[in-house]
Amino acid sequence: MVGLVLISHSAKLAEGLLDMVGQVAGDDALIATAGGTDDGRLGTSAPLISAAIRSLLDQGADGILVLLDLGSAALSLELALEELSDDERGRVRVSEAPLVEGAVLAGVQASIGASLDEVAEAAAGGVSMPKLPGS
Repeated sequence: MVGLVLISHSAKLAEGLLDMVGQVAGDDALIATAGGTDDGRLGTSAPLISAAIRSLLDQGADGILVLLDLGSAALSLELALEELSDDERGRVRVSEAPLVEGAVLAGVQASIGASLDEVAEAAAGGVSMPKLPGS
C-alpha cells in the first residue's frame, strides 16, 4: 500500500487533514503528518518530515507520496530526504498537487491498492476550483 505524508506549516492543519483523509480513505490508510516545527510553532521541520516518512516505511508502505501546503516546505523536505538512505529516498515521490484536494484524491486511490504512480497521478489529476458566478 502507498502511504501519504502530509506536510503543513501548521500542526493543527495537518492533523485536521489527517482526520479528513482518514475518514475518506478508511482506517487502514497509511498516513502520517509533519506539521509545524519541533517546538510547536508555525513552520516545517526536516526531522519531523523524515520521521513521518520512516514511520510509514516501517509500517510496510510500498511507496510514499508527499504533499506540501506551501512551497517553502520544500526546503525542509529536501533536508529530510538527505537524512534518508538511498533505498528510502527511492520510494518517495513529491506531489505538486494542492494539499487538501490532492491528499483526499490520493488517499482514496491508495486505499484501493493503487500503485505509487497511480496515487500520484490521482493527486495531480485535474483538480481545480469550480467557476463561481461573477468570477
